[in-house]
Amino acid sequence: MKFPLYFSRKIAFSKDNKNNLSRVIIFIGRLSVALGIIVSLITVATGFGSKKAIKERLADFSGHITVRSTRSNSSYNTSVLDNQGLNIAKIKELPDVESTQKYVTVTGIMRNEHNFAGIIFKGIGKDFDSLRFKKFLIAGTTPKVTEKGFNSDVAISQKVANDLHLKVNDSIVTVFLKADQKPLYRKFRVIGIYRTDIKLIDEQFVIGGINHARKIQDMKPDEIGGIDIFLKNVNDIDKDFPDIEKLIGYKNYAEKATEKFPQITDWISIFDTNIALIIIIMLIVVVINIIMVLLILIIERTNSIGLLKTLGASNSQIRATFINYTLIIMIPGLLYGNAIGLGLILIQKFFGIIKLNPENYYVSTVPVDLNPIAIISISVGILIISGLALIIPSYLISKISPVKAIKYN
Repeated sequence: MKFPLYFSRKIAFSKDNKNNLSRVIIFIGRLSVALGIIVSLITVATGFGSKKAIKERLADFSGHITVRSTRSNSSYNTSVLDNQGLNIAKIKELPDVESTQKYVTVTGIMRNEHNFAGIIFKGIGKDFDSLRFKKFLIAGTTPKVTEKGFNSDVAISQKVANDLHLKVNDSIVTVFLKADQKPLYRKFRVIGIYRTDIKLIDEQFVIGGINHARKIQDMKPDEIGGIDIFLKNVNDIDKDFPDIEKLIGYKNYAEKATEKFPQITDWISIFDTNIALIIIIMLIVVVINIIMVLLILIIERTNSIGLLKTLGASNSQIRATFINYTLIIMIPGLLYGNAIGLGLILIQKFFGIIKLNPENYYVSTVPVDLNPIAIISISVGILIISGLALIIPSYLISKISPVKAIKYN
């Protein structure tokens, strides 16, 4: 074992190596490390967890990637998807694609004696992923659709249900307006009530049979307005998007789930800045405290430094000894910080103690994401950066005269 590491371990674990001042300073140093780890872990877990949860909600409701006709533009009334160059079979064969579902959307107004609500009626077919949608249901069931005939069952959001005073099995009239034609009236039965906690979805979307939407849009029985593509992992959207774009034809366009609601995407992008800022602040606090610990230890052991120099130890060896000594002192703070931080994160993950207002944050509880790489990187990063930060202040040792140091008391 090299001398600096050996000697630093000996003095670090010695029972009589600390006076009252150094005990306090070391405690403060360890406390700052523990708090830095705790705050950094919670920041990363909740920041990445929130980003992932919001992206997954957007994707689970309307697909990770959606294909629409260029004639639809940004309109909620979808135009017929062009088949030229569109290869749905090839899209399904892509390794990251889990499933696809067809749909047609049309705007309308739900009204009764209590109120009215502007809605987007999303007509779904037999390939609708009811299991994925089921996680949003808070009452009733998913509409059962058929490719033949018309099914008047619909699922509405809790927001629409509250505005119109509706519950499961209630009936509601919906008006669909068409240019240069009389309004079309449809009577639906509420079979399910859902909540995504994303305001822009919950205020608008009603899920029902695709044939109603086709009829209103004057589409043929085999025509569709779009395709929702579901991937196995929400983080693969950017990677798989170019491959899917090549298989949709030039008269259609693909859109990522994160692009459908730009205001939500812009809000999510702030997370990265906030996470980086908080970690930098905590790192600065930790480094300042650790430097303070090193300087106090150097002052406390001035006699030892003089003795080591007299015995032939070089300045670099003594600097390495005190840097190692300081880093060893940090280890309990790292361990306690990780234990407490991970404990708090796990409590939130399994019990959801901290609640949020979904109208402002798009989720009802604080989501957390336990990423082993991020957890290890925080601890290792703090150790490495602290070690590098200690190099410059450790040069104070070079200024200490052996003769004066031995006489120092």
